Amino acid sequence: MVTFLRPNKAIILLQGRYAGRKAMIVKSFDDGTRERPNGHCLLVSYQHLMATRYTLDVNLKEVVTADSLQSKDKKVITCKETKKRLEERFKTVKNRWFFTKLRF
Repeated sequence: MVTFLRPNKAIILLQGRYAGRKAMIVKSFDDGTRERPNGHCLLVSYQHLMATRYTLDVNLKEVVTADSLQSKDKKVITCKETKKRLEERFKTVKNRWFFTKLRF
């Protein structure tokens, strides 16, 4: 099966608290893990997102790891680093569409 949900792919969340918002895939688990047997993307199930044709040029692989999401302190540090990298991307005026509001 060809996987189209690759890292750095822009997606739109379909359900939950952040429905209708844009997000980015950091890491995908096609076969699942021991804790989550179904395929998922780091924290979102494949069933709750819609892929777009766009990709972002932000490298978050060394920032977001499975170990960095285990404790609350590491998670806060990871979120701050991720926010800093996305803000740098916003200031360079590349991928401006990702930071604009969706029109439905």
